Amino acid sequence: MRFPGAAKYNESIGRQGRWDFIAPICMISLLILGISAIHSAQSAFHGMQWRGQSTWVLGGSILYVFCARIDYRFFQRNAHLLYGGGLVLLLSLWTPLGMSRYGALRWIRLCRIQLQPAEVAKLTTIITLAAALSREKIGNVAESKYILLRLFAIFFVPWVLIFLQPDLGSALILPPILLALLYISELSGKFFLMLAGFIFLVLSLVAWDVFRYRNFLDENGLRPDCHAGLYQVRSPLPLKDYQRNRILGFIAPTAVDPNGTGISWNLRQSLIAVGSGGIFGRGAGGGEQTQLGYIPRSVATNDFLFSALAEEKGFAGSICALILLITLSMNNLRIASLARDRFGKYMAVSIAALLAMHTLINVGMVIGLMPITGVPLPFLSYGGSFLIVCCIMEGIVQSIYNRRQNLR
Repeated sequence: MRFPGAAKYNESIGRQGRWDFIAPICMISLLILGISAIHSAQSAFHGMQWRGQSTWVLGGSILYVFCARIDYRFFQRNAHLLYGGGLVLLLSLWTPLGMSRYGALRWIRLCRIQLQPAEVAKLTTIITLAAALSREKIGNVAESKYILLRLFAIFFVPWVLIFLQPDLGSALILPPILLALLYISELSGKFFLMLAGFIFLVLSLVAWDVFRYRNFLDENGLRPDCHAGLYQVRSPLPLKDYQRNRILGFIAPTAVDPNGTGISWNLRQSLIAVGSGGIFGRGAGGGEQTQLGYIPRSVATNDFLFSALAEEKGFAGSICALILLITLSMNNLRIASLARDRFGKYMAVSIAALLAMHTLINVGMVIGLMPITGVPLPFLSYGGSFLIVCCIMEGIVQSIYNRRQNLR
């Protein structure tokens, strides 16, 4: 008995070339390093998150191989369905499935599985943007206004739903990806000048709003970490007060938290952890900031895992992790140059941009170069949703490599 399309599938598999082993080597190294760091960060109280992470690694590895074996153009053909599925997951946050933690609505419960829809929506949005852009020819702004409007519509809907959760970290990831796609599509430079002006305007509005917030606190004798929510109802910008606190904690930590026991606590403890690691670290289980709970256990294995890694593995371990992440992103760009079509090129570049932005923001925040946001470190931080999505994305890039143009 022959199934419909079986011959086409077999022919596609037969045309596959050699696998790219750079990505799997980097991924395996990062996954082992991540599980080790999670286990070590929880060793003082015998935490078991490393076991859960190991389960997600197994599931992600299976999905990686599956996505690498199928034709990546499957995602292009079904982009609209995937995009719709991503929106349904985001909207389900405002149903009984939604779970609220720390004042944010970011998780849904499906049986015993907790899923973060924003991570899935990042992938489905990337696929849909790449599919839409691959079907159109981009020129100057006037000639491309309709496709640009379509792209911004595709981008805007999930971005707003992510921002409303609120999840500022994930909301910051998507704009640079769209920008990278438009850049490699050879859109005219006039657009990027206009965009730079818009970004400057937005940053100016945020700076003005944070300045007003600081004055509001001073005039009313309020503490930023004890009176959250009083200013946000007066502000024209859709920011939460805790987000303003994070910006203030980054810009002027000593002014808003002179004792270091409030909104700047996590950052200060993270800097101590990174600095105390030295060249080779304190060894597994030897990180005082992590083991004694100075870095809160709720973030030590996810958003601030790099701090624990730097403290226990030192500068050498931190650099190894960063080299692996940079190599993975650069390898995706290399595969983009080998792609047989525009969709493959756009997908590989988008995935490289996503991994690079996650790395930049996460590492930047734990060493005090960027405001603190909830952005995990690819393949290292604890959490199944993002890990699975990362494995799927790299599987798609592997599929692009297997079917690259110069192999017959």
